[in-house]
Amino acid sequence: MNTPPAGATRATALAARPLASAWGANASPSGLADLLAGGLSGLRVRPLGDAAWLGVSEAAAAGVAAQARTERGTAWPQPLVSHYARYFRDGNRTAYEGLVGVRQQRLTRAVAMALLAGRDGGMVAGIGAEAGHASTDAGSVLRGADTADWLDEVVDGVFLLCEQSSWSWAAHDDVFSRSGEVVPDKSRPYLDLGAGEVAAQLAWTDYVLGDSLDARAPGLRRRIRQETHERVITPFLDRMDWHWLGLDGDVHNWNPWIHTNLIAAALFLVNDPQLQAATVARCIEGLDRFLASLPADGAIDEGFAYWWNGAGRALEGLALLEEATAGALDVDSPVVRQLVAFPHRMHLGGNWFLNVADGPARAASGLPWDMLHQWALRLDDRDAAGHAATFGSDQPEATAGLGRVLYALLRGTETRGAEESGRAPLVPFTYLPSVQIMVARETAGTDQGLLLAAKGGHNGEHHNHRDVGSLVVAVDGVPLLVDAGQPTYTAKTFSPDRYEIRAMQSAWHSVPAPFGLEQGTGKDFAAGVLQAPTPDDPTLRLALGAAYGLRPEQWIRSSSLNREDGRVVVADRWDLPEVPDRATPDVDITYLAAGTVRLGEEGSATILPDGIPAADIPVAGNGRGVRLRWEPGAAVVLVDEWPLDDPLLSEVWGARLTRLRFRLSEEFRAAGAFTLTVEATS
Repeated sequence: MNTPPAGATRATALAARPLASAWGANASPSGLADLLAGGLSGLRVRPLGDAAWLGVSEAAAAGVAAQARTERGTAWPQPLVSHYARYFRDGNRTAYEGLVGVRQQRLTRAVAMALLAGRDGGMVAGIGAEAGHASTDAGSVLRGADTADWLDEVVDGVFLLCEQSSWSWAAHDDVFSRSGEVVPDKSRPYLDLGAGEVAAQLAWTDYVLGDSLDARAPGLRRRIRQETHERVITPFLDRMDWHWLGLDGDVHNWNPWIHTNLIAAALFLVNDPQLQAATVARCIEGLDRFLASLPADGAIDEGFAYWWNGAGRALEGLALLEEATAGALDVDSPVVRQLVAFPHRMHLGGNWFLNVADGPARAASGLPWDMLHQWALRLDDRDAAGHAATFGSDQPEATAGLGRVLYALLRGTETRGAEESGRAPLVPFTYLPSVQIMVARETAGTDQGLLLAAKGGHNGEHHNHRDVGSLVVAVDGVPLLVDAGQPTYTAKTFSPDRYEIRAMQSAWHSVPAPFGLEQGTGKDFAAGVLQAPTPDDPTLRLALGAAYGLRPEQWIRSSSLNREDGRVVVADRWDLPEVPDRATPDVDITYLAAGTVRLGEEGSATILPDGIPAADIPVAGNGRGVRLRWEPGAAVVLVDEWPLDDPLLSEVWGARLTRLRFRLSEEFRAAGAFTLTVEATS
């Protein structure tokens, strides 16, 4: 085997600290105290009353205005202890997290409305329209309220967060494991993703609205700082046992997500210059651990969906540090360049992306494409810039979070470059050796035709699914041989029972099942690369035996895209031992399909996109499908339907997924070979 196991480069990368190397003493508490003494005039997001808010377009404001007007004056969402307790009772996370989420989204919209209303002296009714001409700014969509009204809405939302007993999500809080109780313990706050999000939201609110908050509710800003210090700043500085710090070498997406939120909290809510500098310095150390943990190719083993709440958060933190220090803390490292390229390299077509681990195959709404676009322009990555511009929206969504919404509103006022009207590059080939992922497209620059994505890796990846050796095949940008992706999280998701969940099992991925075996869990259950793909020969040849506890070479899979013939070829070869204990003599090869599956004459089947949500079928594709072919008599095809009652899955795939199990005949089982060919239908 000519490459090390996937992830082997991660540990060695920890020896380097890119931020410490680039910034030196400037990243120390004393250096930061000097840099931050000059104030925050370099921030792109500006406070209430700044002229920057005059340029926000009506289209951008409309993204938050309609719902903000509807909900203002109604009762706020109220998460209760019974919702919190459900996680410990029956494993349900969404009852509590959903209410917390909509409460924070409402506050985000209220803050945006206060800023937009306050830019014209407090009144917004008929800006421009009163002068008898059409308004091109946000005035007309804000008609009917003034700054004071929206500030009262903000004040109520902020106070509710300050009164909320826990900023942590129940799924993360250690109250039950410590005490057997389910009521949050205010004396021992748990610093998790949820707490970081609340702290950052309050920080951005305080920064942009400032004294106007105390003008409406004297004492509110003091309360914001008190709660943030007690729940976030003090636990962060006093404890070094938070798992997400990555001190044990396991650095995952919590690290940049929380550290970036804490940078905002420190910059806007910590008044003591020394304490502020110490907090930011500790955050920089954390971000440095994250960047140092990344492989040189910039691959994220959690996939495209988690890129936004991992690598994307790190990029936001780096940008905020640069702005807050007037450019003194800037960064242009090779790994940052690779991170910026990752999203477009995972693009299948349309709104579809390669999904591995706990990720959906469709891009979520509200992603901060504008942030990625800014980084791509800065690094002169035209492919990444064109791709981000393609997906950018004029209407930010509150689900993105307050900081992201504020940046998006103001970035829309900036001068747009030529890349702003760019298009997705749809690159012909990507191979990321650290995670053994190949994406190969039949024709560069278009989603028409076949696309093959193949994966090796190991089963100790973050948010892992047992998917070593799996593949995805798309036609005209729509995946038809698929990875199911992320189901709704419950208490089981991150428990020892994780692999009882169907979406996590190798039995429901497009992988072999020698002797009916399920793949094992952990880094030792890995693929080895026998042949790495190249742009001219997109063939990934993997030794998969170790994923099943066998010798690596006892199962070999070769996944290839033949551009000249317009076909994908998946060739499995094996030399198996005697049947292990507690196994069956059956040799199965599984493929998971979306859409409608029809078995044809012996040795063929078709998969059509019928049933996949219609909005995601490109018009140009005309709903083409794929035809599967194999040697007649090689296998009996067992068809298992998976009715999708989980909304996270059904929203992507429709009512069902279908598993095709090729159970090899005795002759072919003994011969040790099976080949599947995939072609686009005409």
